[in-house]
Amino acid sequence: MTSQAADGPEPVTASRRSKITPEREQEFFDAVLEQVRECGYEAVTMEGVAASTRCSKSTLYRQWRTKPQFVVAALRSRSSKRLGGIDTGSLADDLREAARAIGRWSSTDTKLLQALGHAVTQDAELAKALREALVYPEVEALREILRRGVERGEVPADNPALEFIPAQMFGIVRARPVLGEGYADPDYLVGFVDAAVLPALGLT
Repeated sequence: MTSQAADGPEPVTASRRSKITPEREQEFFDAVLEQVRECGYEAVTMEGVAASTRCSKSTLYRQWRTKPQFVVAALRSRSSKRLGGIDTGSLADDLREAARAIGRWSSTDTKLLQALGHAVTQDAELAKALREALVYPEVEALREILRRGVERGEVPADNPALEFIPAQMFGIVRARPVLGEGYADPDYLVGFVDAAVLPALGLT
């Protein structure tokens, strides 16, 4: 299926959308994102998602008119601050906990980013949804961890490394598979924090 609504049934208005439960909707979202990871964005079809979730293709088209709309909705359903609950009272330990958390879902998120790589350069709404779901919440959570460390006096506010920590943390997650070394798992990321991030902040 291409990104155009003409490839499927006639679009319907929002007032005609069928009612589905939040649980069923999340099942659709999980299915389409899994297919994106495993098959690549271009290969994903409404037919494939319908088959994997045992529903009719028309059910999906009634909810989302095109594949880009469907994937955007699925991405936005994932948007959450997965690092938001980290607060050990120590900046070094907070960053280690963040590293463990990032490492737990680095493989699935990295696969998704890789699979959407070309598509997001062609679709601004898709790119925006990807950033809102997988980038901005975690970056802001890391910045909050760093702000608390500054407020506690653990690191000077003018330490130039503070600005670059989020890019370091997420950059290494994306870069490691490109280097052919597998995904950045929790142990690897904690090691990275200890060897590279904490020394830059003057911490141990």
